[in-house]
Amino acid sequence: MNIVIIQYNAGNIQSVLYALERLGVTATVTDNVETIQAADKVIFPGVGEASTAMAYLQERGLDKVIKHLKQPVLGICLGMQLMCAYSEENDTTCLGIFEEQVKIFKPNEANIKVPQIGWNTITHLKTDLFKGVAEQSFTYFVHGYYAALGEHTIATTNYVQPYSSALHKDNFYGVQFHPEKSAKVGEQIIQNFINL
Repeated sequence: MNIVIIQYNAGNIQSVLYALERLGVTATVTDNVETIQAADKVIFPGVGEASTAMAYLQERGLDKVIKHLKQPVLGICLGMQLMCAYSEENDTTCLGIFEEQVKIFKPNEANIKVPQIGWNTITHLKTDLFKGVAEQSFTYFVHGYYAALGEHTIATTNYVQPYSSALHKDNFYGVQFHPEKSAKVGEQIIQNFINL
């Protein structure tokens, strides 16, 4: 199994590598176009800011490469947001794989902190990405922006309002939470992605 993690200027690659190692899987970290295209599975992680991440992808032609991949692709956190059509974060046009828009949390109560940092539940789970994962399972989140609910939503989380904690279209999957930091539930989700 040839798994590639796309390398770009957005963190958390190391923790994804460790999570795969715990499952006995070795991955290649690269921004090489041929290596990415030849992979069995592609993971597109990310922690950072949308416009600089998109600029980096465009400079290297990775924006076009990612959009045209035919194997299963998993976007994590910022990776998922960049797969959406647009992000309010610095007015960024994204990859447009999912039609959903990424918006900033606007809490209406003073006690709700943004960004959301910590554990929250995922519900309305669909597709084999969540095989063996129970409704209301807890996963770990760190984000100040969210993908709206839409036709590609395959998991929902409520923070400020309900939003897409996972998206799916064709061979593309995205999760807003960090499966690599979500204990057994996250491990199951990563394993499910490998099994797709």
